[in-house]
Amino acid sequence: MSELLYGGAFAADLPKPRLSRRGFLVNMLGAGFALAVRPVRSETVITTDAEGLVAGEVNIPVGDGELPAYRSAPQGEGPFPVILVVQEIFGVHEHIKDITRRLAKLGYLAIAPELYARQGDVAKLSGIDEIRKVVAKVADAQVLSDLDAAVDWAGKNGGDLSRLGITGFCWGGRIAWLYAAHQPRLKAGVAWYGRVKGEASALNPKYPLAVAAELKAPVLGLYGGQDQGIPVASLEELRTAIKAAGGSSEIHIYPNAGHAFYADYRPNYRKEEAEDGWKRLQEWFKGHGV
Repeated sequence: MSELLYGGAFAADLPKPRLSRRGFLVNMLGAGFALAVRPVRSETVITTDAEGLVAGEVNIPVGDGELPAYRSAPQGEGPFPVILVVQEIFGVHEHIKDITRRLAKLGYLAIAPELYARQGDVAKLSGIDEIRKVVAKVADAQVLSDLDAAVDWAGKNGGDLSRLGITGFCWGGRIAWLYAAHQPRLKAGVAWYGRVKGEASALNPKYPLAVAAELKAPVLGLYGGQDQGIPVASLEELRTAIKAAGGSSEIHIYPNAGHAFYADYRPNYRKEEAEDGWKRLQEWFKGHGV
């Protein structure tokens, strides 16, 4: 039984690394939840089936190879409005895949590219400090370029790019704001508890607060008032900067929620706030033409 890893999968059955078309080593998306988040809080996990959907792994061509991604869309030719789903710090694991299926059930083509593919497979790392070492090597410029590639792929595979949105969680929440300042085709974004202020570096030169006047699409920020990593004071700074720039982005704070309140597989999950946030996401996208 020493080969049994999780979810009924054996070591021999797990995805093997592969060479991308131009040579960088990538892993196929693994099954189940990231190692660092187990044991999973199974009693609250939301599981969305793929009935009526086309769902699974796809490969996105990028300048130096191909990225694995998880895509879910309604069956049929489309075209369907497109939502980019940006991963948590744990990568594209089961929670992120399920979110793409939730969006597909609403009529979207939702795609989540594995944005750490060149740097390492964090889903197999058990410690958050190990994961942070990998993520620290990921440049914002690379991420934005890879998301552009995902948009291009979606447009060629049943997506309607005149109705383009983005949503991101944790690490991806910050990215959602940055992408809204980067991509002029974007109609709207929803950022879930991503940091809005931080120390700039060569790989991560800007945070949402620095791009508040550059947003090309309105973003709805959903945050927990008890989030120890994202002070409410920083959210108020962002609100002020958005208002000063004449922007239409909004920030909603749930006073009693902490970080990752939408993550139904973790103890942080807050059902009431999560359901309200999901409702707000749908209204925000619908109201802004996605």
